[in-house]
Amino acid sequence: MEQELETAIGLRIRKLRIEKNLTLDDLANASGVSRAMISRIERGEASPTASLLARVCAALGLSLSAFFAEEGEVSPLSRRHDQQVWRDPETGYMRRSVSPPGTASDVDIVDVEFPAGARVSFPPHAASNGMTQHIWLFDGEMEMTTGDTVHRLLPGDCLFMPVSEGHVFHNRGNIPARYCVVLDRRGR
Repeated sequence: MEQELETAIGLRIRKLRIEKNLTLDDLANASGVSRAMISRIERGEASPTASLLARVCAALGLSLSAFFAEEGEVSPLSRRHDQQVWRDPETGYMRRSVSPPGTASDVDIVDVEFPAGARVSFPPHAASNGMTQHIWLFDGEMEMTTGDTVHRLLPGDCLFMPVSEGHVFHNRGNIPARYCVVLDRRGR
């Protein structure tokens, strides 16, 4: 199943890159990810980390949720068993795309389970300029760094931040954290 998803990720990146008339070099320059790594991902030979995939998606003008949305019949209802799930090979964090794919909404909702001790960094990236997100913590605790500011989130807390500034998610706790990301693409 994981190999199938890695292959599907690579094929989707290649398809989107070609649709936008981008060469591997163009996408590498826009995303800050090496040409060789993008090529390996497109061939299904490498599994991208969350940070790397987010940079490629931003360069393609997509959120991670939009990237994982399956093409096909559009429905206003997204059943849990049909929601796309992806696990970051580096940190083990699991993200579930909750929003119904293919709708005209500029908002994506993602459910995340973040392992104890895990840390993932998303560097500043101009391609995501204008996109914003809310991080709403349900369980555990999270340390969120945006720019030079560190926020400690406890259950029930919600943090708003621009995506373009770059940020670090860090679960300093000893239990998994579970949170919701509400991503708004309207600023794009």
